[in-house]
Amino acid sequence: MTEIDTAPAAVGLPRAGRRRVLAVLCLTQISSWGILYYAFPVLSGSITRDTGWSAPVITAAFSLGQLATALTGIPVGAVIDRVGPRRVMTAGSLLGVVALIAIATAPNLAVFYLGWLAAGVAMGAVLYPPAFAALTRWWGAERVTALMVLTLAGGLASSVFAPVTAALDGHTHWRATYLVLAAVLAVLTIPVHWLGLRAPWPAPPPPAEAAHADHSGIARSPRFAVLVVTMCLAAFASFAGIFNLVALVQEQGFSPSLAAWALGLGGAGQVLGRLGYLPLSRYTGVTVRTVVVLAALAVTTALLGVVSGVVALIAVAIGAGLVRGIFTLIQATAITDRWGATHYGRLNGLLSAPVVIISALAPWAGTVLSAWTGSYAHAYLVLGGIAALAAVIATRTGLTITKKETL
Repeated sequence: MTEIDTAPAAVGLPRAGRRRVLAVLCLTQISSWGILYYAFPVLSGSITRDTGWSAPVITAAFSLGQLATALTGIPVGAVIDRVGPRRVMTAGSLLGVVALIAIATAPNLAVFYLGWLAAGVAMGAVLYPPAFAALTRWWGAERVTALMVLTLAGGLASSVFAPVTAALDGHTHWRATYLVLAAVLAVLTIPVHWLGLRAPWPAPPPPAEAAHADHSGIARSPRFAVLVVTMCLAAFASFAGIFNLVALVQEQGFSPSLAAWALGLGGAGQVLGRLGYLPLSRYTGVTVRTVVVLAALAVTTALLGVVSGVVALIAVAIGAGLVRGIFTLIQATAITDRWGATHYGRLNGLLSAPVVIISALAPWAGTVLSAWTGSYAHAYLVLGGIAALAAVIATRTGLTITKKETL
C-alpha cells in the first residue's frame, strides 16, 4: 500500500509563512522539552537531598505528570483540528510556567504532585503531538520535511538545557533553578506561540476515501487498534532501551564515563536517523518502512545485550539511536500515511495517549525486567523480542480500510 497524500502543498499559507511557523515551533520545542521534561532528571538528585523525599516518590510525581500529558493529548488534538494551535499552545506555555513555579515553591509533597500534574497537562498542550498537528495542516504535502526539521530541533533540547540546568543547580538551589527556568520558558514560548502562530488556520484537506471521513469510525476500526498496539510495543522497547543503556554498559564492566558516551552517541545516531527518513519514505511504502524500521529496532536492541567489546558496543549504540530516530518520524506520520490529514489532531491524540503512558512506564519496567531476567543483558534480549513482535504486528497496519471497519 502506498501512503496517502491528499493535502495540497501550499495549504493556503505562503512558503514564508510556513517557514515562520516551523522556526517558531523549533524554538518552542527545544525550550519546552528542555525545561518541562529534561530538567527534572538533572535536578532530581538535588531535590531528594534537599527535601528528604525519596527518589521513587519524586519520580512518581513526574510519571503522574506524564499520565496527565497522555490524557490531555486527546482533547488538545480535537481542539487543534478545529481552531488551530495558537491558543492551545499559548495556554499550555502559561500553565507550564505556573506549574514550574508551584514545583519550585512546593512546601510539601501534595503541592509538588499538583505542580507536576499541571506540568503534565502543559506538556500535553505544547510538546510534539500538537506541534505535529500544526505542521501537518500548515505544510500539507511537504509535511515530512517540516516534521523532520522539527524533530531534529527537538533532539537538541537535552543537549542545550541539561548542561544549562546542571550549571544553574551547581551555582544556586534547585528551587531557584526551576524559577529561572520558568522565566526562560515564559520569555521563549508564551509570546512566541501567541505572535508566531497567528497564521490563518486552513480547512482540513478532504479525505482520500469516503471511509476516511468519519474519524470515530477510524478510531474504532481494527486497523487503528492494531496500529496502537504496534506503536506501544515499539515505544516500550525503544524507551526502556534508552533509559537503561547506562546501567547495561556499567553492568558489563565499563566506566560510567564510557556509559555516558554510549548514551550520548546514541543520541547523535537519532539525529542521523531523522535525516535518513526522507529518502526512506521516498522509496518505500508505509507498511514496508514500518516493518523494516521495527525489525531494525529489534535487531539493534537485542545486539546491545550480546556485544561486549568497546568498539562494537559504541557502534551498536549509534545504530540503535539511528533506528530510534527514524521511529520518531514513523510515529509522527503514522496517521497521515494511512488515513490522510483530515482528522490528524484527533487521531494522533488517540494514538499518542497510550504510547506516552507506555513510554513513561518503560524505564521503570526495564529495570524490573532486568531483575526478573537476572541481568540487563538478558533484559535487552527480551526487549528485542518485544520489538520483533511489534514488527510482525505492523504487517497488519497497512491493509486498506473497509467500509465494514467503520460501522
